[in-house]
Amino acid sequence: MPVSSAYLPDPRVQELGAEFADPVVAADFPMTTLRFRNERAAASVGLDTLTDAEWIAHFGRFEPLPGNLPRPLAQRYHGHQFRVYNPDLGDGRGFTFAQMREAGTGRLLELGTKGSGQTPWSRAGDGRLTLKGGVREVLATAMLEALGVPTSRTFSLIETGEELTRGDEPSPTRSAVLVRLSHSHVRFGSFQRHAYFQSAERIGQLVDHVVEVYYPELADETDRATALLAAVVARAARLTARWMTAGFVHGVLNTDNMNITGESFDYGPYRFLPRNDPNFTAAYFDTSGLYSFGRQPETVFWNLQQLAGTLTLVAPQEGLVEVLNRFGPAYRAELAAAMLARLGLKSQSEEADVALANAAFRGISEGGDRLRWEPFFFDWFTGDEARALGSLRGDIYAGEAFAGFRDLLKTFERDRPERLGAAYFTAAEPQELLYDEIEAIWADIAERDDWSSLHAKLAAIEAARAAYGLG
Repeated sequence: MPVSSAYLPDPRVQELGAEFADPVVAADFPMTTLRFRNERAAASVGLDTLTDAEWIAHFGRFEPLPGNLPRPLAQRYHGHQFRVYNPDLGDGRGFTFAQMREAGTGRLLELGTKGSGQTPWSRAGDGRLTLKGGVREVLATAMLEALGVPTSRTFSLIETGEELTRGDEPSPTRSAVLVRLSHSHVRFGSFQRHAYFQSAERIGQLVDHVVEVYYPELADETDRATALLAAVVARAARLTARWMTAGFVHGVLNTDNMNITGESFDYGPYRFLPRNDPNFTAAYFDTSGLYSFGRQPETVFWNLQQLAGTLTLVAPQEGLVEVLNRFGPAYRAELAAAMLARLGLKSQSEEADVALANAAFRGISEGGDRLRWEPFFFDWFTGDEARALGSLRGDIYAGEAFAGFRDLLKTFERDRPERLGAAYFTAAEPQELLYDEIEAIWADIAERDDWSSLHAKLAAIEAARAAYGLG
């Protein structure tokens, strides 16, 4: 038996029918060399017992998993891209491959692809993924998970032996197919497509599917659409707050890149902040700074407004507006909670929590060029002032810029301070994932086919994840 007893297939997406997704066939790649398999993620869905050959058969050749989807499904959706509506979207280089229940929680998870070949929605694209893009996504998901951000997890990366031409990087370049494990690939844009065609019936069908599969606690609500929007608003507020305390810039926050379960996914030109800069952008083509670091909360709210607009076909507008107005307060509360989680502190009160979060952000802002984003959280983890003042940046923390932060910190209780006993915290510097390091890792692969720096980095990030204990 290639799967373990923990494997519980439950392919629910096919219940939506032909108007929501198209059966497709994966590309026949000339080569399938396994470069990364996520053992911890695989164990969570009962697929860790696959041999490498079986793994490649399923995630490089896309032979169906037992009891799962007989054919992959490319989802149909629309979306706003840089706030311009595009009705010609859809899964153009990916598909939903399988759905199964998570061991221990029973939560439905699904395997989706990136770079698996052309679909009816590829437009002029080749349906492929560069190997560099795959490596970058492996790193992004590992780091975000370590920092407590709700994210898809990179499940598999297989090199596929094709030479790709891209206008924004040296070509020809190597190719890959990536599989991600996430809660859902139903996007804001999934609703937008059916609103575009003014199909209240299909909007209602999609609402019912999402509630029954992903939010069963809302099944008895009289107005399911409004209740669903409220749940999505809460999840989006949490996700955005976690991005902000991770110093993460997604880069392409289009409505087709936001899903209804509040997980971050699909990482292209992302960046992690080197230092606090609200205007920092990740994508070279974001010339207006629309998706800059500091504008992410505004952008998420704008995207939620577009989702709410689609639901006016099936729900009263007044109720939807009231729910949208909850985003601001929810985001502020989640930002304070995310700051406390990153600092390893227990909540005190809403007022005190917000005050500490504000003081922390002020300190980071005034800390100057020597204070990078990630080391601040590393130095102050669990609120150990002596450890922070004894760090490489101790003189900064002892200064006036951090006086208010230090005073407020004394009133907070440390959360699981024993975590500082992890070997990870004996280092002078934390793990970061800045642009130059990613480029260096890729250079080793591209120039010498040397994967050791990638594996070493992933091991170091895993040590950080275990030490922080944020997930």
